[in-house]
Amino acid sequence: MKSAGEPCRRNVILVRRLPSPAGELLLGDFRGEVVLCDWTEGRRRGANARRVQRALDAAFEEGDSPLLRRLREELGEYFAGRRRDFDLPVRYAGTPFETRVWDELRRIPYGETITYGELARRVGSPAAARAVAGANARNPVSILVPCHRVVAAGGLGGYGGGIAAKRTLLAIETDAP
Repeated sequence: MKSAGEPCRRNVILVRRLPSPAGELLLGDFRGEVVLCDWTEGRRRGANARRVQRALDAAFEEGDSPLLRRLREELGEYFAGRRRDFDLPVRYAGTPFETRVWDELRRIPYGETITYGELARRVGSPAAARAVAGANARNPVSILVPCHRVVAAGGLGGYGGGIAAKRTLLAIETDAP
């Protein structure tokens, strides 16, 4: 039991930054699960990280862990074109609808793209392309949950890390052996 005057202890998300060919990423480990692999630049900069902190009632602490080391290693292999899938535990910090969308994102094969409309159909909400796009934008575990593989019907569409990052990721997957 907490005594009077004792500070409230919050959960901790260990975080580490990782420069990449597509831009800098903020990686987060919460109790042995990846909760963040998100862009430090771009239009969603910081918003997803704050949502994860609130959902987990957690504070960031710079640090390292075996999981973050494995994540950096697997991301390095991905950026080098040697990895197509990730073998790491991921924990979502989102609504049930977002979770459905993020689960479906993980089913998009490496090197392929689908439209927001197709993603909406796949999650059982064919008229909800905008809601699906919003859930896609709120994905805090980019690359592992490959939101970059979703494109607008008329072109690339937006991306939380910026269009240049999306183009880089799609090019890595197109050019990989």
